[in-house]
Amino acid sequence: MNALTGSTSPTHLAPRKVQFDWSDVPLHWIPDQPFASHFLSQLHMMLPIGEFWFCKLFNQALPLVRDERLAEDVNAFIRQEAVHARSHQGASKHYLGAHGIETQSFIDRVTWLFQEGPLSDEPFGRPLPKWLARRWLIFRLGIIANIEHTTCTVGTYILRNQRWDEVGADETVLDILRWHCAEEVEHRCVAFDLYRHLGGHYATRWVHKLIWIPWFLYVYARGVEHIVRQDPAFKGRGAGPFSLSFWRQWRRAGKGGFLPGIGWFLKEELRYLKPRYEPVDEGDTAEALAYMARSQGVRAGAMAVGRW
Repeated sequence: MNALTGSTSPTHLAPRKVQFDWSDVPLHWIPDQPFASHFLSQLHMMLPIGEFWFCKLFNQALPLVRDERLAEDVNAFIRQEAVHARSHQGASKHYLGAHGIETQSFIDRVTWLFQEGPLSDEPFGRPLPKWLARRWLIFRLGIIANIEHTTCTVGTYILRNQRWDEVGADETVLDILRWHCAEEVEHRCVAFDLYRHLGGHYATRWVHKLIWIPWFLYVYARGVEHIVRQDPAFKGRGAGPFSLSFWRQWRRAGKGGFLPGIGWFLKEELRYLKPRYEPVDEGDTAEALAYMARSQGVRAGAMAVGRW
């Protein structure tokens, strides 16, 4: 194991109940920005798949944790991620579904990668010997640590970007994104701490990054295309990973302040590879907690718990 093997989280994590009202949310929730709207709405399809996978692997790893505070962090992380997944599932059903956007076929294809395909416990149905199963678990926890760096950096961008507010973007969509991002910033240390605690190595982080960046861009673009093709505003035109239209529209939306830019994304990703990288140095916990204190979804969830 490495020298530092315990929790580095600056605060004790607090799972929260939330509620969001999806009635009257327009499909193009950023006015006059259908591509940027769909680019971010893709998260409602993709995030629950990964987050339930996170929960599964963290539950498998929990008995291996020998640091009490880290074990508490892992438990809280699992509970937060489960709420994230269920909340975005609600958005996929009650928001995208209400506008006639079919999501299940895309969800099924991506889910296969985690449940039966290359990232499952038994890749392509092949059981692993016990010694290799543990190493495979730690390797995948490293992929999650890498992803959590992405969610923290993108989360900080979403918390701070006011361009959407300036043009009158829908408050419900902004709230679910910002609440989720605030919790990503809050628990940004947990996955990396767990990976390091179980013996994860620096060199392997390069492998994770080389896997993550192309896979993420490809699958994410496929998800955006899945929505775009169903939107009458695009007249059946696609915008997938092999379409110049996707990259041009992303670039245009990034320049307009409606999406994080491609160059910005790659720059933020590479920071994870610094030898002295520490997730606690990313984001701002106070900023995240301040947003959650005023989030309408968090307040509604707390009131619902109180009534119950």
